[in-house]
Amino acid sequence: MNAREILEQLRELTTEGRKGVSVLYEVEEELAHAEHHLDTVEALAFLEAEGSVAERNVRARLAAAEARLNRDLAKAKVNRVRTKLKLIESEMMASATMSKLLQAEMRLEGGA
Repeated sequence: MNAREILEQLRELTTEGRKGVSVLYEVEEELAHAEHHLDTVEALAFLEAEGSVAERNVRARLAAAEARLNRDLAKAKVNRVRTKLKLIESEMMASATMSKLLQAEMRLEGGA
């Protein structure tokens, strides 16, 4: 890999990282809405249920199962985006290290 290829790779990773920050905000917002929806569905189901507190809790959890699944899927998206951003950061550090090694190699060759 030459210096030009490394620079191009760094540019692409930087662009992808910037996009990732926007995507992270979007999925975090989606997660917040999913959590709000879950809380609302569960609370309303609890208030509408009859029986002991334990029975009402179980009925509310059952009524909110779909909302809970949607919240869990939203959490998974957030975690995936965060993992991808960490991977991009690691790739950028690796590219920067390769660039420094290439510069050192060029200096050694020039001085030889």
